[in-house]
Amino acid sequence: MQVQIDGYGVGGRVRLGFADAVEQTKEALKAEGFGVLCEIDIQATLKAKIGVDRMPYTILGACNPNLAHQALQAEPDLGLLLPCNVVVFEDAEGVWVKAIEPGKMLGVTGNADLDPIAEQVREKLSKALERLPA
Repeated sequence: MQVQIDGYGVGGRVRLGFADAVEQTKEALKAEGFGVLCEIDIQATLKAKIGVDRMPYTILGACNPNLAHQALQAEPDLGLLLPCNVVVFEDAEGVWVKAIEPGKMLGVTGNADLDPIAEQVREKLSKALERLPA
């Protein structure tokens, strides 16, 4: 995939079905040192809780333990912003995979010590997403 920065996210459209996109995204994240700590099926949750039908949408909570440790050392309250969310969703145009743009997310702290960590996270997330077929 050609990764693009779009506001507070990075990513783009993939040439995969939704289920394959979720699985391949998890594998691509793993290859870059991220674990998926949680997986939230928004489509199923909204259907069960409020009876809403929507297109498939999954949130993956990704964490690179080494970088998370470094960031927490610099900013103890950073756990409020972890893990890094990666979304896989389907709309009328196709299937999309996007990750939070770490610089935007960590920028809310005002702690410049986090800037190099945000850059490392951005590079790793981008590399993971680039593994997906565009």
